[in-house]
Amino acid sequence: MQNAATSIDRLFNGDRRTVARAISMVENDTSQAREILKGVYTRTGGAYRIGITGPPGAGKSTLTNKLARFYRSKGLTVGIIAVDPTSPFTGGALLGDRVRMSDVELDDGVFIRSMASRGSLGGLSNKAKEAADVLDAAGYNIIMLETVGVGQSELDIASAADTTVVVLVPESGDGIQAMKAGLMEIADFFVLNKADRPGADQAVMSLKMMLGFRSHDAESWMADVVKTQASEGKGIDDVAAMVQRHRSWLETTGTFAKKRRSRLEQRIREIIEDQLHSEFWDSQRSRELHEKLDLLLHRQTNPYDVAAGLLEHFRNTGTRT
Repeated sequence: MQNAATSIDRLFNGDRRTVARAISMVENDTSQAREILKGVYTRTGGAYRIGITGPPGAGKSTLTNKLARFYRSKGLTVGIIAVDPTSPFTGGALLGDRVRMSDVELDDGVFIRSMASRGSLGGLSNKAKEAADVLDAAGYNIIMLETVGVGQSELDIASAADTTVVVLVPESGDGIQAMKAGLMEIADFFVLNKADRPGADQAVMSLKMMLGFRSHDAESWMADVVKTQASEGKGIDDVAAMVQRHRSWLETTGTFAKKRRSRLEQRIREIIEDQLHSEFWDSQRSRELHEKLDLLLHRQTNPYDVAAGLLEHFRNTGTRT
């Protein structure tokens, strides 16, 4: 990449190659990544971020594809970050969701990037959040974050997105699964996809009944269920309308500013945790830990004293002023 200032200027102008290189640097945590993220921050905040999550096979990628096409028809630019499982061989994204987004992959107003989950149990890599900042600064109006779809612990998406959409299908008791997985709590609304299949109406009724049990008052947002057949493009207008309805509620109630403030607080905590982790586990402390393992295995010490010793050593020699 050229010098940072030139690259950032090109990024602000929406140069696709520069955007792609910047995201690669962020994902690979290169020496230039932090400078890029610092440089673009003042131009972030304009994009609306939509999280799309749910169990595997629910049709998340197809829904994302059709929703992107809808926003393009309205003249909006769209950035898509599709978080895939990590390849055990390359460390990169395993599936590559772009193969399922044929409607928009050649559209200059859509930028699609597959990213590896890199072990994130919340379904969303921390680097994906930073990549979203790059797309935001590059001027994309809508950013969609599609998670890996583990279906059990995808709470990260709720803090990263302005509106969180949980995609389910009629089969396999997904309504009950959603409640157990905590997806009931993070969903701003549900999409019941493949709604032409048997049991769709019963699934919608089940979801709405469970939503009725959520604690709420007159000022609360009430999540709802939208039926779609994403592969046929049916119901996509309704999904977009529900996103807009939720966005309007966030803005009129002041929840939008509170949510973004909370996101920034969490982001600072994550940055500090990452930096402390990398500073703490230098080669010396890693060696010290390995030297203690035999003592631990023979029960001649305990994990708590070993941890306390490592922390004490860090306080005395590893802190920065």
